[in-house]
Amino acid sequence: MPDTEHTEAISRKDVQHVADLARLALSPEEEERFQHQLSAVFEHFAMLNELDTEHISPTAQVIPLTNVMRPDAAEPPLPKEDVLANAPDREEDQFRVRAILDF
Repeated sequence: MPDTEHTEAISRKDVQHVADLARLALSPEEEERFQHQLSAVFEHFAMLNELDTEHISPTAQVIPLTNVMRPDAAEPPLPKEDVLANAPDREEDQFRVRAILDF
């Protein structure tokens, strides 16, 4: 549906507020484009609200849930050389990382 066929569901001020919450710096052109796009999304929500869902039971998940976890089984560790093979920096048998805390 072209942007010109719908009324604006949200204002430019609303777009600026959402952009501020998301820590986004938008140009005036982007604000206008997002205003049109978000308004179109809200129009689709309005169409969905018109559907009769009285005889449809509420669901939290539409596909059956399955457990994808594997059993927790102890296995022998990898050899140290294999573990450290791709380490960018190492000191003896340990990873060397730069300090992140200053004491």
